[in-house]
Amino acid sequence: MLDINRRRILLAVSGGVLLASPSLALAQRLLTPAQTLGPFYPDQLPLDRDNDLLQVEGHAELAEGIRVQLHGKILDGRGAPLEGALVEIWQVDARGIYLHSRGGDRARRDSNFQGYGRFTTGGDGRYRFRTIRPVAYPGRTPHIHFAVTLPGQPRFATQCYIRGEPRNPRDGLLNAIREPALRELLVVPFVPVAGARQPEQVARFDIVLGLTPAS
Repeated sequence: MLDINRRRILLAVSGGVLLASPSLALAQRLLTPAQTLGPFYPDQLPLDRDNDLLQVEGHAELAEGIRVQLHGKILDGRGAPLEGALVEIWQVDARGIYLHSRGGDRARRDSNFQGYGRFTTGGDGRYRFRTIRPVAYPGRTPHIHFAVTLPGQPRFATQCYIRGEPRNPRDGLLNAIREPALRELLVVPFVPVAGARQPEQVARFDIVLGLTPAS
C-alpha cells in the first residue's frame, strides 16, 4: 500500500466521463491542470458562508444577475464518491466586483451577493450551490473559482468556465492550457431552466481526484 504522505493529489473535471481503472498515462491526460487560486480569494470570509450565494443572511433582497443552480460530484479515480470534501467557490458579482477588499469599486458592489460559499460533501460526494452566472471583468472571461480540500490534503484550486462564451478564446489564463482537450475539461454548459419564472440556468461541474505515487 502506498504511503498517503507520498501521494500527489491531482484533480480532474470529468465532464461526465469517469476514470474507470485507467492506465496512468490515460489518467494523466484526463486530469485537469491546476488553475491559480488568484489574487481575489476573500481576504476576510463573510459571516454568511453557506452554499446559497444569492441570499445574504439579514438581507431581504436577492443578488442581481442570472440565477444558476451549480452542482456536481467529487469523485476518486475509480468513480467512487468522496465524503468530507470541502468545496469552496468564489466569483465576482453581477457588476464584476469581488468580495475581496481590492477586488473592484467597493461603492458599486452588490451587497446582496454573498461572493463566497462552501459545501462539505456527504456520502454521495455531491455538492450544490445557488449562485449567479459569472460575468466578465477587465482581462478575464467569465469564470467561477473552485477549491477542493480533503482532510489531511492540501487545497487544490481550479476554475469553471462557460461553454460557448465568446471571450474564452482571448482569456490568457484559460488558454495557457495549450492542449484543447485539457482546456475543455474546465468548460461546461450553463443550460437555461425551462419554465422558470425568472432567467435561471443549471450547470454541472464534476471533479475527479486522482492519486498517483510521488516520483
